[in-house]
Amino acid sequence: MFRLALTLCLTLPAALSAQERTPSHCIALADANPALHFVHRAAYGDPLQAETVRLNYVDHSTFLLETAGGLTAATDYTGFIGVGAKIPDVVSMNNAHSSHWTAFPDPAIPHVLEGWAKDGLAADHHLDLGEMLVRNIPTDTRGRFDIERRVAGNSIFVFEVAGLCIGHLGHLHHEPDAAQYAAIGRLDVVMAPVDGGMTLDLPTMLKVVGRLRSSIIIPMHWFSEFSLQQFLDGVPDGFDKVRPGQSDLTVSLNTLPGRPTVFVLEPAFLRSPED
Repeated sequence: MFRLALTLCLTLPAALSAQERTPSHCIALADANPALHFVHRAAYGDPLQAETVRLNYVDHSTFLLETAGGLTAATDYTGFIGVGAKIPDVVSMNNAHSSHWTAFPDPAIPHVLEGWAKDGLAADHHLDLGEMLVRNIPTDTRGRFDIERRVAGNSIFVFEVAGLCIGHLGHLHHEPDAAQYAAIGRLDVVMAPVDGGMTLDLPTMLKVVGRLRSSIIIPMHWFSEFSLQQFLDGVPDGFDKVRPGQSDLTVSLNTLPGRPTVFVLEPAFLRSPED
């Protein structure tokens, strides 16, 4: 099935091996092409050009990242991403709610990254897989009745690959402080929960999105068209909004939009390319 996707508009170098990674400083290119160029191409499982990443919006807060070298990483992994989908190389999880983690991840998954504190120690991940680096920034969560505070109960996971910094805010319950913003760095792509209540309230989430000013903002954790539209109506001036009716997005440094763009993806469980 063919989908719309962002594609490269400049000539790329030869494909990198799975053991190499273009350095990322969490800074988008200042001279990135301002135009979005779309072509028809296959989605999940189709080979990627060098220096590109495909983001598949699976469900709720779960995304699958695919790299040109064949690595895959699933965010807020619940144990299922689709029929026929390959076992991810990396899964990240947050346990604020059962829809963001599983207590029984497939033992065949090489790297399972839990985003919450254990025995009073915050999660601390810095996983270097060559082509991809995965790191986390702990944040606090609300406990029962929204009054108890769980220190380091959530993690923002950042995936550095193909020169991009891709951030997943997880089940964010408060605006990051100055140190957390500094640790996050400049995100080229951010997945932001926009439900307006179960996670961060909408005005504060809009403030976070405005502060990060990522090139691409992908709303997640929206329970209805109403909550999604409330977020879209509130995005800061100067942000573009795109909703092409697809569940995946292929992006590279050279195809980042020149203005911050909210890119609405439609959640869909994965199916093997043969289906």
